[in-house]
Amino acid sequence: MSGDLSPIDKAKFVAAKKAVDYVEDGMRVGLGTGSTAAWMVRCLGELVREDGLRIKGVPTSTRTADLAREVGIEVISLDEAKWLDITIDGADEFDGELNLIKGGGGALLQEKIVATASDQMIVIADVGKEVESLGAFPLPIEVIPFGWQTTRALVEEMLVSMDVLGRDVSLRMSGDHPYVTDEGNHILDLHLGRIGNPRQLSMVLNQVPGVVENGLFIDICDVVSVGYGDGRVELRDINEGTVETDRLDFVENENLFRDLAD
Repeated sequence: MSGDLSPIDKAKFVAAKKAVDYVEDGMRVGLGTGSTAAWMVRCLGELVREDGLRIKGVPTSTRTADLAREVGIEVISLDEAKWLDITIDGADEFDGELNLIKGGGGALLQEKIVATASDQMIVIADVGKEVESLGAFPLPIEVIPFGWQTTRALVEEMLVSMDVLGRDVSLRMSGDHPYVTDEGNHILDLHLGRIGNPRQLSMVLNQVPGVVENGLFIDICDVVSVGYGDGRVELRDINEGTVETDRLDFVENENLFRDLAD
């Protein structure tokens, strides 16, 4: 497999592979959305099929639900699960306090609901997602379609008093039409450059009429599994204050993930 994967895909794979070690038989598991989370779903599916792992997965998007079923994971709703043992998801950025920006894949609302309904959240990411200060990646906010232009204007006005470098706000598009989330909403991407006070910004954004949720995940992540292109992986536990390192070997003839690397 190592010959087929780019360094960035190797980093995503080892981060995902190490993170699934936290999953135990009988758990209810939140399944994240995005390219890195897809590796995790594939890894869990392999454990279900080959090792007999019994879990129930709560997906954070329709595409994650489809992939989970495809690889053999039993899928249930959050209402059925009521509470989760663990959620494993990716991130667009994370800082030293394990605060996150999420939502690049358009599923931030369901991702935040699922993550906060879990005993533990594990984030999987390649090392390139680590930043000193959040904000280089555009911050997504989910807004209702009704009056979205007014909502954007209110957000732009609010940003004047926030500790950010930029204040450009754009409507996310899908071709010639606005992007629509699984909940039927739109996404505004905030091009801020740097966020000086993520906690304050998150609280203020959610007070703007029309904003459903924002992509700042503050005090939600417990552990980040950071992958490197050479197979190294670090587990950083914010609660324990520990960093564990490991190295995972690649199997040359493994083709389980070939379709994701294409």
